[in-house]
Amino acid sequence: MRAVEHVTPVVATAPEEGSERWPVGRPWWRDSLRRRMLAGADATVAIVFSVAFGILSAGGVVAAFWAATLLPVWIVLAKLHGLYDRDHRALRHLTADELPSLFLWVVTSGALTIIVVARISGHSVVSLRVVLAFGVACLAAACFRSAARFAWRNVVPRDRTVIIGEGSLADAARRKLELFHEIHAQPVGAMSLASARDLEERRAELRALHPDRLLLAALSFDDDLLGELISFCRQASVKLTVVLAGRRQFGAAVQLGRIAELPVLEYNTADVSRSTLLLKRLGDVVLASVLLVVLAPLFALAALATLVESGPPVFFKQVRAGISGRPFTMWKFRTMVRGAEAQLRGLVPFEELDEPVFKLRRDPRVTRVGRIVRRFSIDELPQLFNVLRGDMSLVGPRPEQADLVALYRPEHLVRLQVKPGLTGPMQVFGRGELSLEERIAVEQDYIENLTLARDLRILAMTIAPVVSGRGAF
Repeated sequence: MRAVEHVTPVVATAPEEGSERWPVGRPWWRDSLRRRMLAGADATVAIVFSVAFGILSAGGVVAAFWAATLLPVWIVLAKLHGLYDRDHRALRHLTADELPSLFLWVVTSGALTIIVVARISGHSVVSLRVVLAFGVACLAAACFRSAARFAWRNVVPRDRTVIIGEGSLADAARRKLELFHEIHAQPVGAMSLASARDLEERRAELRALHPDRLLLAALSFDDDLLGELISFCRQASVKLTVVLAGRRQFGAAVQLGRIAELPVLEYNTADVSRSTLLLKRLGDVVLASVLLVVLAPLFALAALATLVESGPPVFFKQVRAGISGRPFTMWKFRTMVRGAEAQLRGLVPFEELDEPVFKLRRDPRVTRVGRIVRRFSIDELPQLFNVLRGDMSLVGPRPEQADLVALYRPEHLVRLQVKPGLTGPMQVFGRGELSLEERIAVEQDYIENLTLARDLRILAMTIAPVVSGRGAF
């Protein structure tokens, strides 16, 4: 298959204004800067642990001092845990993805620190209270690393990215760059290449775009093209990312293995184990109970603000479709004027919808307090009671109105295979910005790859979109 002879509609752009002071086409300095900023965050975590350890142990200031002298050991152990190299390889950099490694790093570094300090001081500095120092350090690690990445994105220009390919796969790749700002990549051009010969003919044209990264998203290409792209990227110090064309082939839980030099894909096609579902339910009950206690003042404040502005009722209830389509009553804080449900048909005729989903960006029924409550997703918190009742889970596809579910086509019903969630893949992968097709795709991927670790990852990733309010209507 020959390549199309012209650059596709994405227009090549010049480097961002002011970016000439940065090395163009040599992105490695950015990785070095990010590593140094992450190391600075980790050094701060070591100091936080040392101070907490000194306060909580019998060693006091002396223990804190000796613990702080082991700061270089914390950095070395972080390196051994791979905490500085993953970002260089990954297209998307999220602290949530490394939480298990962060936990292990804090535990091993903290335990080694306690052992060394005990040997130096000559007496035991261990007590049950010291466990709190580990908790403080884990929280600090997540916060400081997130802050370091946020600062890094605001310091360096985005990677100038050229998309190699055309059609639906290239469009999907470009869409992801638009949705996920933390990818930190700016499409500056696109071209269709199918073989190494095409690349050779258009090498000068590709270099003229000054790319920092190539994103190969072609539905089909010759085997020799990828090898030549790797060679080109090594010579030009450009990063390379390949989007797999057979997305459906990777729908079920899959892992890459090897038999000698032969790579093999191994699929998990079994149902989710009962032990996983039991632990998921146990986690729902425990976390929902804790959150209801911790967030009680926020509940009271939201209820009071609603009462002052528009009077009772404080809560809004609506029939939603649960697992297997079974209806249940979902609770929210009321964010609209009274009688809003009666006005909905006039605003959104369900029978005229192109697809069974809708979002009103500027819903005239929303109150002033309601806009603030929706902005930070506070209106969803009463669903913690639904979680305790067993109607919902903390993580899962968002529950949809029963009358909209009645309009679902067969391919949409996959999202009803598990309990709906207070948060879920839709909330962390675009929220209201997603089309129904994109929403079903991320939810199906979640259902087919359901694990407790993934639930914890989604819970951690929910914090950023809630705080930023991105995609909330």
